[in-house]
Amino acid sequence: MARKMLNDGELSQPNQEEQTHFDFDLFVIGAGSGGVRAARFSANFGAKVGICELPFHPISSEVIGGVGGTCVIRGCVPKKILVYGASFGGELEDARSYGWEVHEKIDFDWKKLLQKKTDEILRLNGIYKRLLSNAGVKLYEGEGKIVGPNEVEVTQLDGTKLSYSAKHILIATGSRAQRAPIPGQELAITSDEALSLEELPKRAVVLGGGYIAVEFASIWRGMGSTVDLLFRKELPLRGFDDEMRAVVARNLEGRGINLHPRTTIKELIKSEEGVKVITDHGEEIVADVVLFATGRAPNTKRLNLKAVGVEVDQTGAVKVDENSRTNVPSIWAVGDVTNRMNLTPVALMEGTCFAKTVFGGQPCKPDYRDVPCAVFCIPPLSVVGLSEEQAIEQGKGDILVFTSSFNPMRNTISGRQEKTVMKLVVDAETEKVLGASMCGPEAPEIMQGIAVALKCGATKAQFDSTVGIHPSSAEEFVTMRSVTRRVAAASSNPKTNL
Repeated sequence: MARKMLNDGELSQPNQEEQTHFDFDLFVIGAGSGGVRAARFSANFGAKVGICELPFHPISSEVIGGVGGTCVIRGCVPKKILVYGASFGGELEDARSYGWEVHEKIDFDWKKLLQKKTDEILRLNGIYKRLLSNAGVKLYEGEGKIVGPNEVEVTQLDGTKLSYSAKHILIATGSRAQRAPIPGQELAITSDEALSLEELPKRAVVLGGGYIAVEFASIWRGMGSTVDLLFRKELPLRGFDDEMRAVVARNLEGRGINLHPRTTIKELIKSEEGVKVITDHGEEIVADVVLFATGRAPNTKRLNLKAVGVEVDQTGAVKVDENSRTNVPSIWAVGDVTNRMNLTPVALMEGTCFAKTVFGGQPCKPDYRDVPCAVFCIPPLSVVGLSEEQAIEQGKGDILVFTSSFNPMRNTISGRQEKTVMKLVVDAETEKVLGASMCGPEAPEIMQGIAVALKCGATKAQFDSTVGIHPSSAEEFVTMRSVTRRVAAASSNPKTNL
């Protein structure tokens, strides 16, 4: 199959003599979402591709991983399964108001759900392997490291080392959860272990204010655990729209989660009752499980990058240009290992652009504008585009803010006191919709459609002219006619310390 390849920044014609000097056109280190996408698509363009990945295990380490990566094995997928499981607790409560005779005592079998989760990630692990095989990609199980600009060494499970040359090398090793450096840190767990606990904790303390923290707090509380959530700021989810952060905090408290703002952990102590948590305010909380959801670090320590001359930043993330290329022309990187926008669909986008650019003769760059995302707390938050604070910070002109807060139809019967909140941020001069947010049931499903509209540059007038689906929560996005507030470009300091 004839194809074009990128050679030192320029597209070169096939059949160049130098191509025969390499075992592979592309060798990928890391078979997560971004690595598998890049490998498959490159192979479909006619490239000879090899890929290596650490052996499978639900809990990762420097020498354990698995085809499918974090998202499939110990991230998005198993987490969402647990969110579904936790959501049924509230659903069963609400069902009584809809005529269902639900017994007062409802039993929950954590181990049954855990086994179902494990079965699913094993199934997906097998699917990813078949996808690679069907694309003609050669998979090696073992640890890969770079030993030269065009050479990779793979250490197999039995310790034998294999060396391969490649025209291009792609780093797609992702990131790993980190423990906070405090006394007693070994008594805590990360999200990896939280997805595979043998027993459901009756008492859980979660340290962190990011999406992983609020999601696990929601999961455990939904399953009946007592949950304390500790975070440094006044509100969780720093970086999201402040108004929506307040909504999430209110919902978490409404569901029975104990919030501890402006609080961190000073020390963990093992006791007969469990793990004793000492906060920086001197408060003591005893828990069965303490989860550190305090960030992730790029997986680069064992790649031998310094010896090869590949530059990394202070966090260990691989530095790349807008085409995902490192300072070494033959070495590239995509996904969380670059610490750009750490979302699975973004890694897929980066992997796709890499394959098109290097092997498809279709140069393209990842587009990070209007990337939607979701926080799967209960109920979920989903956003796309700019927050109100970001829109103000851009300072290009006045903005109009439209909001709607209402009791979802299902809650009017169940009596659940939990409002859905929606928000649109609009450029006052052009009427272009700059950002959208929603916190409420099915928010991510609704926001995916809104993201298409923003990507197309939709205006508020176009939203207003769209006929809604009735009765639905989604229709509120096309019926918000009245401006909640107008914010002058220079009237406020958008930076927040909440």
